[in-house]
Amino acid sequence: MPDSPSRPRPAEAPRWPGQLAAIDMGSNSFRLEIGQLIDGRYRRIDYLKETVRLGAGLDANGLLADEAGARGLACLARFAQRLKGFTPAQVRAVATQTLREARNRDAFLIRAQADLGFPIEVISGREEARLIYAGVARLQPSAVPRLVVDIGGRSTEMILGHGRRPVRAESFQVGSVSLSMRYFGDGRFTEAAFRQAQIAAGAELEEALEPFAAVHWHEALGSSGTVGAVSQLLAASGVTDGRITPEGLRWLMQQCLRAGKVDKLALPGLKEERRAVIAGGLSILYTLAANFGIDALLPARGALRQGVIFDLDERSKAAELRQDGHDIRDASVRELQRRFMVDTQQAARVSGVAQALYTSVQPGAGAEIRRELLWACALHEIGMMISHHDHHRHSAYVLDHVDAPGFSQSQLRRLGALVLGQRGGLRKIEASLVRDDFAWQLLCLRLGAIKCHARGEVSTDAIRLKRDGSTAELSFDAGWTDSHPRTRHLLEEEAAMWARGGPLKLELRR
Repeated sequence: MPDSPSRPRPAEAPRWPGQLAAIDMGSNSFRLEIGQLIDGRYRRIDYLKETVRLGAGLDANGLLADEAGARGLACLARFAQRLKGFTPAQVRAVATQTLREARNRDAFLIRAQADLGFPIEVISGREEARLIYAGVARLQPSAVPRLVVDIGGRSTEMILGHGRRPVRAESFQVGSVSLSMRYFGDGRFTEAAFRQAQIAAGAELEEALEPFAAVHWHEALGSSGTVGAVSQLLAASGVTDGRITPEGLRWLMQQCLRAGKVDKLALPGLKEERRAVIAGGLSILYTLAANFGIDALLPARGALRQGVIFDLDERSKAAELRQDGHDIRDASVRELQRRFMVDTQQAARVSGVAQALYTSVQPGAGAEIRRELLWACALHEIGMMISHHDHHRHSAYVLDHVDAPGFSQSQLRRLGALVLGQRGGLRKIEASLVRDDFAWQLLCLRLGAIKCHARGEVSTDAIRLKRDGSTAELSFDAGWTDSHPRTRHLLEEEAAMWARGGPLKLELRR
């Protein structure tokens, strides 16, 4: 995703205080949900859904076709009309498997963010699975261990959970759109096509057989579109009460075979938008039932979009420093520090200096921008575990590729760019430096690392930073440079570095 997310025009105050909005940019459908949490209880205010078939526009080379992209952009423009009066803190848009795969996603996202008016985050498969479970667990609480399955257009998520806690979450690259295009793309239903589709789904899901086996859960729930559509078909035909069973799935596949072709399939409750992808969805569901011992899959009340809203609510509380606020990203940072044996005292020293400097030059920065700098300081040395030499490059690589609950791929890339730029030349992150907020974040991180280079106790107010346009003026306490000649030398080199190629100018004042 591009490092420079679009920003909506700032509003003086939210027109809809207390309301939160989630946009789920799925491979088959785009969804907008607006809700509100009152005393812990969720109330849906509005829900919009459009069948976009973004995943159907992804070609064999991983390129998103213009026609599919245009459908997505038009949908987002309509969502933007409904979101007028919402502030950035009230809205979160997430994109899933199709845009994880698309090689030209950056070009699409630049236009998409402009049309929507809010940043769009590309989330990893595991993060998608975590958010799906968050939605289900809050809206359909249970005390027993359970399996939650979500079959999307190009991916299938499986989550084991207990209460509100996901125990294991995985994402597999097989979905109703991709499977239908590959094995039923000619519009014909045949036994051979169903058999091959089930083999392909089974091959993708095979590694999940042991960790998601029936011994690990007591009930199985299905979230989102495919499960809901199949449940409605079975209930409308009187085959089941809406439960998805192996017998019910075999009955539906038999109806497809009798029809012979997609356009001839006539079933009560079959929506036109589901017709072209129903065979792929049935193939995945039957594979899951047969291989994971699912005798009955119940439709779940929650889904990804509600999970995004609950997560956004927790972020808002954490940003406001409310006692009940909990941002899972803070826990993810602590876990990464533990896993990579980060010197947390050094990370705290660098963070203290960098945060103090940043506040002085960017006093109006938003909470999310400030927290990104804090996380970058906390993780800037995770690459030390791999190699001390060029550890900033290893740190950036880890952040670009790690699964960290709560973080989108987009945000991890921004953190990766910050830690990559913590030392050395600036050319390697020049694409990110076009963002003014990134440039000031980076400067303060670099100055923090220089100030704390001796890895001893430091005073956060011994050096001060003042902003004059694009010039940063760094001043010191009287006599400080005499007692810290090595640090002064490093700061002079830093000023020369920005003079050679940075968008900012660093000047040292006595």
